[in-house]
Formats: sequence, structure tokens, C-alpha cells
Amino acid sequence: MTRHLLVVDHEPQLLRALDVSLTAQGYAVATAPDARSALRLASSKPPDGAIVDVDLPDADGIDLITGLRSWSSMPLIALSEHAAPADVAEVLDAGSDDYVTKPFAMEELLARLRAVLRRTDRGGGPRTVTVGDYAVDLTACTVVGEAGRGETVHLTPKEWQLLATLLRNPGRLLTGRQLLRNIWGPGHDQHSNYLRINISGLRHKLEPDPAHPRYLITEPRMGYRFEPSGDTAR
Repeated sequence: MTRHLLVVDHEPQLLRALDVSLTAQGYAVATAPDARSALRLASSKPPDGAIVDVDLPDADGIDLITGLRSWSSMPLIALSEHAAPADVAEVLDAGSDDYVTKPFAMEELLARLRAVLRRTDRGGGPRTVTVGDYAVDLTACTVVGEAGRGETVHLTPKEWQLLATLLRNPGRLLTGRQLLRNIWGPGHDQHSNYLRINISGLRHKLEPDPAHPRYLITEPRMGYRFEPSGDTAR
């Protein structure tokens, strides 16, 4: 099975070199020079792994890593020119699986990539979360009806990212600003209508009664949360 990788770096020559080297190793590669492009690519086709430059022109690469990690458990390697222990710790705490300092040997990066992919392969079966009558597979990115029906629910890329983010943080209030920055990227903090439209779409597809949601809950003037039990009484 071909692995799909997202590679993000602000240096055009390095981005091309990574594209050529990874493609030669049998990976399917999508490249992005900045955080905005990376989020757009990741939402249109969730990758199996990512290599992310920490120093990006339009956003802090750590914010991008945090955003990707909020809805995906894919293997992720960070690239940076900074080698200080505090810098490495910050990137790893943000959710990166490994850290490679520039400049680096391509052989080292490829070996580290194989290592994080192997760890993912050994990580057990898909992580499934139940939302009412539906089973959401956060690894395979699928939503399937339970109760003997077994129909597949089709979500848009943004609906999927939003749902996965909420499901990975059960019971936790996520602010609108957090969700907008993580899913739509920097500069979208004020576009609350994006959230309302996509939450509405998810409720109509997953909630037993979309007008009275039990699982995808709005906290007025604050944000949204996923209630695993379906019990909204507080």
C-alpha cells in the first residue's frame, strides 16, 4: 500500500529534494511551502504521515503541528535549524513524533521516517469512537452506522477535521478560536459562521435529533464539545 505524505518546508530547493527523494522511495508526496497550503492539502486528503518545517513564512510551524495533531494521530517529523534542547522539547510537546535538525543527511531523515511509520503500524487496531448510532474510525477516517445497518456516512473534509478534533477531546470545551485556527488556519479566527455551518452538517448526519443535539454540544459564546455519553444534563 502506498503511503501518502505531506511535506511542508519554506525552502523551495529542499522541498523539491524531499519530493524527489521520497517519491523515489515509493511514497506519494504532496508538498506545501506554508501553513495555509498545508492545512488545505491535509483537509482535502488526510495524509498517512507528515514532515513539517518549524520555520514557516505565514505561521509558526509549531501551531501547524498542534493543528494537525488535534485531529490526526499520523506520524509527524519536525524539521528545524534550531537545536537547543528547549526548542526540541517545545516541538515534541506540540505533538511531533521526532525532530531532525537542519542541515541533515537524507538517509537519516528516511530512516527516521521509516521508524515512526513502523511504530504506528505496531500501535494496534483502529481507534473507534461511538457517536450515537455511528462508529467513527479515527484511523481509517470512516463513519459507519451501527445497529445492523452498516451504511457509510460521507463527510466533507472540514466536517471530518472538526469531528475528529472534538472526538479526540471528549468532554473538553474547545473554543471557537481554537477550532478555527487548527482547522482553517491562521487569519480565520473571526469566521465563526464556518463552525456553525459545519457543526450543523455534522448534527444532521449523526445526531438522532439535530435540533436537540446530545453529542455535539454548543457552549454559547464559548465553543463546542463532544459529550460521549449523550447526556447533556449538567
